[in-house]
Parts: sequence; structure tokens; C-alpha cells
Amino acid sequence: MLIRKLLPMLSLLLVSTVSFADDWPQWMGPHRDNVWREAGVLKEFPEDGPRVVWRAPVAGGYAGPSVANGRVYVTDYVTNENAKIDNFERKPVSGIERVLCLDEATGKEIWKHEYPVKYQISYPAGPRCVPNIHEGKVYTLGAEGDLFCLEAKTGDVVWSKNFPKEYQAKTPLWGYAAHPLIDGQKLICVVGGKDAHAVAFDKDTGKELWRSLKTNETGYVPPKIIEAGGVRQLILCHPSAVASVDPETGKPYWSLPYEASNGAAIMTPVREGHLLYAGSFSNKNILIKLDANQPAAKTLWRDRGKSAISPVNVQPFLEDGTLYGFDQDGFLYGVELTSGERLWRSGEPLGIRRPSNSGTAFIVKNGEQFWMFNEHGELLIAKLSPAGYEEIDRVKVIEPTNVAFGRDVVWSPPAWANRRAYIRNDKECICVDLAAEQ
Repeated sequence: MLIRKLLPMLSLLLVSTVSFADDWPQWMGPHRDNVWREAGVLKEFPEDGPRVVWRAPVAGGYAGPSVANGRVYVTDYVTNENAKIDNFERKPVSGIERVLCLDEATGKEIWKHEYPVKYQISYPAGPRCVPNIHEGKVYTLGAEGDLFCLEAKTGDVVWSKNFPKEYQAKTPLWGYAAHPLIDGQKLICVVGGKDAHAVAFDKDTGKELWRSLKTNETGYVPPKIIEAGGVRQLILCHPSAVASVDPETGKPYWSLPYEASNGAAIMTPVREGHLLYAGSFSNKNILIKLDANQPAAKTLWRDRGKSAISPVNVQPFLEDGTLYGFDQDGFLYGVELTSGERLWRSGEPLGIRRPSNSGTAFIVKNGEQFWMFNEHGELLIAKLSPAGYEEIDRVKVIEPTNVAFGRDVVWSPPAWANRRAYIRNDKECICVDLAAEQ
């Protein structure tokens, strides 16, 4: 009798466990670490490819979607002018930036927020920063520094900022691309104004809480919180230094000189134990040792020629002392962190034999496998280890709709949630079913 009573409860528990799904509410996922923690995901693709659940029309942009509470949020740029250009001269392009809220189950539009923007940036296809969904609000940062806090349900504006107007900031050549970070009550943004490389705003009101660091160039590196030396530290990497400040006050802790060519500091530093690594264009890199007893640090080595990696578009993945990432030459490398020695390289993810400038494939880990989405519009399943790259399967799911260095590309990171991938180009956002039980 007791067993009969328990069976329905066990069944409910089993169903609940099996159906559990994670959201992907910000850049690099819930913990900003590019780990996709859901179970029950495909180990290889069906013979006829994974099912595309829905397609929704969108316009141009490099910002990947975010997924939270049954909705998908994506930003884009609508223009009648040619936005498929490198545009290093900063020639103006006029259009409308939009924030779109879609139904996660169907892809149907629920609401949109839009505002006119004149772009004067290189690669003016659209916004770069992934929407950040937190406690009923959506935070978006446009390519020309328009920061919005919106109601997640309705799209109503709660508060907004314009960095060039309010902080006399100059938009970086490739636009604002440092994804804002929520830390407690703070929304921390890379702004780049006078004495305001980073600014912390009250996430509910927009009130400035502190500003920190004076820099000559802004760069594109998202802020990162770590715990080291007995305190929480906010790591801010810019084209001339890697710095640490108190995340509660913005007060500097330490700064180590560093140089990124052409202002192209892009990757967020990765940390393992007492080591912190950053790399940038062109063949610039630095390994830092964090002090165990106080908020201090020292440089172990830097600028090791063509060793280590210099990521451009893709955040590398660090695991068990090995760094996996795409160098500016488009090859995937496995690198021993402590020495910077390249253990191996592979052109397989992008199908290249020769260097491919800024070759791009976004990396996440799920269980024992790694997933990638490359610039050809392909999903890849692979294994990465100090021994090398082992591809398991791949399938094309979306068309490249932009251009870079004379080739067709799609340069937008997917969201991974509900055992699905949410992927966009400059024409559509699609939902791809990756559940094992297809």
C-alpha cells in the first residue's frame, strides 16, 4: 500500500527532474561562464537535422538573444542604407534600433521598443550587447551607447542613459560591445567618458552610484567579478591595462600595464586559481598572478609573440589548466595556461587550412561535450582536451547574412535554454530543438 501511494509522487518527481530547464538570461548564460547546464541534450544530430521550432523576422545585429521566463529578447537595427560594410571612416548610417520581445514557444512578437539612432561605427549592422534579463526588467545597450532599462512584460521604459551625451564619451570604433553586468543592486557598464571608464548605476532607478578609471581608449571588454586576496574584485580590462577595483565603490585596487593594438581589447579575462589571463589583438597576451592575502597582483609574463591566443570575437574557455579558444587567425588552439605554450591547433571548426582573419565560432560546454556555433551558420558537437579537437557531428541551421574580410559570416552568439538553441542572423531569429528525445 505504501509503495502504491509513493509511486505517483515518484513519477511527479521524475517528470519534474526530466523537464527541468534553464534560462539563458544574459551574455554567456546564467553564470556568465559559457556552461550550458541542462541535461537531456543531443549527443549527435538526427539524420535529417534538428527540428527548427519557429522562425521570427529580425533586422541586423551582432547581439545574440537572451531567454528568460518564457520569452526571447533580441535587439536589432533597421536601416535602408548599406550596413554590410567595414566603414572604418565612420560614415554615418541612419536607422532605428529595436528591442524585440518574442514568445519563447512560438516566436511571435509580444512587444517592441524602438528609437532612432545614427551610427558612425565600423561594421554598422546593428547592436552588439546581449540583453540582460533580471528581476522583471530588461537591460539593453545599443551600439552608440543608448542604455535602457525596460519592463520585461511590457517593454515600458523605466529609465535610460546615453553615454556620449551624458558622459562625453566617444563611441568605440566597433561600437559599444561590453555587455553590462548586474552585481547586487548595481548595473555596471563600460562607458568610456571622462574619469568614467566604468560606471555603476542603481539597476532600478538609473542613479549613478560610482564611476572609476580614466582611460584613453574604451575597448570592448565586459566587466567581471572575482574573489581573490580576501575581497571581491571587479576586473576591468582596457587597451592599456588590466585593472581591479572595489565593486562597491569603484576605488582602485591594482593595475598592470598592458597594450592591445588598435584598441582591440575584447575578451573578458579568464581566471583559474591564482591565475588571470587576458589576450587581445595583435598577438598581445598577459598572465597575471593574484595575491592570496590582499587585493594585489603581478605580471608573470606578457606578449609571448605567437604563443597563447589573441581572441577577437570569441570568449575562450578555460578548464583544468588548458585554455581553448580561437586566435585572430581563425584557428582553434589548446594552450597550456601557465606557460602559454600552444599544445595543438585545428582549422576543422571553420573548415580552414590557412589563417582566416577573425574566424569565429562561439563555444559553450554541456556535460562532457562542447558545442560551437560557427560563422558559417553551423552547429558543432565536439570534445576538447589537452590532446586535441575531436569533432562528433555538425549541421547547418542558418545562413550567413553579413560580410567580413571578403567572406559571408554570421557573428552572433546563440542562447542555449530549454534544450534549444536560439540563433539569429540579420534576417531571422530561429529556435532549434536540441532535446535528446526528438
